[in-house]
Amino acid sequence: MQLIKQNIEQVINESYLIETLNLDNKTILELGCGKAKMTKQLAQTGINRKVIACEVDEVQHKKNLLLDIENIEFKLCGAENIELNDESVDMVFMFKSFHHIPEDLMIKALDEIKRVLKPNGLAYISEPLHQGAQNELVAMFHNEEDVRKKAFETIKNSVDKEQFKLFKEIFFKTEITYLNFEDFEKKQMNLSYNDTQITDELKYKIKKKFDKYNSGKETTFYKPFRVDILQKIV
Repeated sequence: MQLIKQNIEQVINESYLIETLNLDNKTILELGCGKAKMTKQLAQTGINRKVIACEVDEVQHKKNLLLDIENIEFKLCGAENIELNDESVDMVFMFKSFHHIPEDLMIKALDEIKRVLKPNGLAYISEPLHQGAQNELVAMFHNEEDVRKKAFETIKNSVDKEQFKLFKEIFFKTEITYLNFEDFEKKQMNLSYNDTQITDELKYKIKKKFDKYNSGKETTFYKPFRVDILQKIV
C-alpha cells in the first residue's frame, strides 16, 4: 500500500468510479455523509438499493432528514459507534471522511466497519492526498498532513494484521474549478472545520499564491486521491 503516488495520470470523476462496483440489490452504508451529495447518488442510481447514511453533526443531520428520500435512512452516529446489527450491510463507503475521525477512535471505527459488513463485504475509503497545488493553498490555513498519514497507517495496519484484505488500491485525480479567489475562499476557507484564524495578512498571502495559478478566468486544479477498497476477511 502507498500513502502517496507521484505523477498520477488517471483523471476521473469519482461518481463514475463508484458506479463500476456492483451496488444494485445491496444494502449500502455511508459514514460521514455530510450534506448527502454522494448519498443521493448512491440511492438514486441503479435499482433496489437501500442506503443508510450516518453523520455526527446534529445540525447537518436534521437538514438531511428533510430530504425524505424513500430508500435512504439517515442516522446520527459516528463510524466508531455504528448503530446497526452485525453483518447487516453489503458495502461501506467513506468519502474523504476517514481522516476526520479522532485519531484515538480510528481503530475502533475499522472494527465497527468489519462488524457490520456481511462476509466478504467491501469497504470503500477515499482519502485526499497531501500533494498538489490546491493542497498547498489549503495547507496554508488547514494542514491535514499528519492526520492523513495517521489515517493511512491505521488502514494499512488493518490489512497487515489481516483484519481486512486489500481488494484494490486506486489513485486518481479530479478537476476542481474556482471562478475566482472569492469562490475559493467561500468553498475552502469559510468552513466550520477550519480551526485556524485566518488573519488579513494570511488571507493576502493565500490570495497572492492563488493568483499565480489564475489567468484572469476560471482556475482549475487537479486534486489527487487514493481509494482503498478493503474486503472483510471471514
